[in-house]
Amino acid sequence: MGKFSEQIQPAHVKFIKKQHLFFVATAPLGISGKINLSPKGLDGFRVISEKEVGYMDLIGSGNETGAHVLENKRITFMFCSFKGAPNILRLYGRGRAITRESSEWDIYSQHFIILPSTRQLIIADIDLVQTSCGYGVPIYDYQGERKMLFEWADKKDPADLKEYVRKNNSQSIDGLQTDIGGKF
Repeated sequence: MGKFSEQIQPAHVKFIKKQHLFFVATAPLGISGKINLSPKGLDGFRVISEKEVGYMDLIGSGNETGAHVLENKRITFMFCSFKGAPNILRLYGRGRAITRESSEWDIYSQHFIILPSTRQLIIADIDLVQTSCGYGVPIYDYQGERKMLFEWADKKDPADLKEYVRKNNSQSIDGLQTDIGGKF
């Protein structure tokens, strides 16, 4: 049976820091929209306080998370151990996208190493933390980070990256607008 907490405990932070991979889930309102579940890594997640977390969102083929949190703010993060003691940790909360033009950018960007491929920061206020057994999670060995995204971004000049984001990340696959538009 899962255990619940209203805030992130020191043991949760320790567990999060050991994980190389996490998942973020968001969904639009209504029953016809597509639920988004994305794997994330590359040392981009930060626990900012016992009630606030964030991750550095890199340029991708879509921007479902940005569109969903703009529409309704609902967000869930999941971490699971792939080696050692089995454990799953979920963080439930309300998120928002922080773009480079946001008045909050300077406050939150200091928690990350901002890269040319950094699209936005996703910051979430956490209202529930859940841990569960993870007995069904297989054991895997971490072999390292993929470098293709960085290599791709390094070949582009800033104007090309901005155009890619404008063209591919301004709305969700369901047509919801994001807050990124021309702000990258």
